[in-house]
Amino acid sequence: MNALIILLPLFLGYLIKVQQPQFLRGIDRSLTGIVYLILLLMGIGLGSMDDLAGELSEIIEITAALVALTLLANLALLPLIDRIWPLTLTQPQGQIRKLAMVLESLQLAAVVIGGVMLGLLFTVPEHWIETGANSILMVLLLLIGIQMRASNMTLRQILLNPRGLAIAAAVLITSLAAGALTALLLSLPLHHGLALSAGIGWYSLSGILISAELGPVLGSVAFLADLCRELIAIILIPLLMRRHPACAIGYGGATAMDFTLPVIQKSGGPQTVPVAIVSGFLLSLAGPILIPFFLSLG
Repeated sequence: MNALIILLPLFLGYLIKVQQPQFLRGIDRSLTGIVYLILLLMGIGLGSMDDLAGELSEIIEITAALVALTLLANLALLPLIDRIWPLTLTQPQGQIRKLAMVLESLQLAAVVIGGVMLGLLFTVPEHWIETGANSILMVLLLLIGIQMRASNMTLRQILLNPRGLAIAAAVLITSLAAGALTALLLSLPLHHGLALSAGIGWYSLSGILISAELGPVLGSVAFLADLCRELIAIILIPLLMRRHPACAIGYGGATAMDFTLPVIQKSGGPQTVPVAIVSGFLLSLAGPILIPFFLSLG
């Protein structure tokens, strides 16, 4: 899918100004349902594959390598941001329902597994799944654009936050390096490794785009790697926030502006919120541009 096609609904959504709380809550609920539907379709596509059992070992191998290398690469560079722009935290750590958040993330994996079961039981034409998933993805991006506008973040605020910019750049560079290294270690095409790593936590985007171009095996790898980023971030944020705020904020990637933002705020206080939103916002914009770009290199 072309990057311009992906960015168009995101941009159109950003032009729509919605401030009413009830409408924003409705968008939140709609986004949850849409993400579940996309992941269900991904699972159906995976379950419809021939020789699924034979492909599982490849999915696990690539995912484990990508997750491990990304974690090491991100946490190797991000502490430099703390030295350059130290962030003083004044609020004591709040109570974080980590188990509840982990269980919420695991529900996403359960939806994919449910889709796999359906794919094993019923034959669904691949082009139906692809067309349906792409159409639903456009609606998802439109609603996310509306949410971004509702956050009241202006381009000026984003560009004038050097700490958030530096965190986003460090996460992006090290994540792409980890994807490239994964490709080299496992004899994958280099642009495949780069595409797999470019979602940076946005599993519903990376999973469906890569499934459409490279098949359900690598699409599942992209989804699982980005889901693992979210799960690991929930655990690491409270542990790292006091000594390494940039690591705590940055590792969550694109999720720093939504799912992991409450954990960041409770662990580090209100002064971490603008940094997290800027970093997450920029990394969310990078995915729809970079994933199609790297896929087009093949």
